[in-house]
Amino acid sequence: MKSLIPDQHLESIFELDPDYLWGLGIRGIITDLDNTLVPWNDRVVTPGLAEWFSVLRKKGFKLYIVSNNSRDSGGEVAKELDIPAIWYAVKPRVSSFKKALEKMELSPGEVAVIGDQIFTDVLGGNRLGLYTIKVTPISEKEFIWTRLMRMLERLLLGYQSNNSNKN
Repeated sequence: MKSLIPDQHLESIFELDPDYLWGLGIRGIITDLDNTLVPWNDRVVTPGLAEWFSVLRKKGFKLYIVSNNSRDSGGEVAKELDIPAIWYAVKPRVSSFKKALEKMELSPGEVAVIGDQIFTDVLGGNRLGLYTIKVTPISEKEFIWTRLMRMLERLLLGYQSNNSNKN
């Protein structure tokens, strides 16, 4: 159960405190694409998103996108943001996370993963010992499989909430 619990929960990536992460020794950030950076099936890079990545770069963070989606679907976003990406990641498998760590030349304890799904981003990151940050999905519009997984997430989050109230 522990592997499904993020280290941090934010409403959006814009709530992220880069100084806090830096203080934890985090030097790299792996982020999901769909419903984390942009709405699902939307490939518009907003000025706010571009600025967010600019701030992270200026702080010294190494950045990577790890997505279960295809290059055809997300490649233009990665290119516009000038961020390397791994496509068809098959998260929560850890191989794509490991590949991103190797490319960034960082250890798991130096990297945070940010994503909107517990069963892909959080589980995959936790399995490798990354600092995990769950964000609320940008949009309710999603792939059918993701909608099914959201039902399980809601059950899990309700369970976690009930158990934390008992302590």
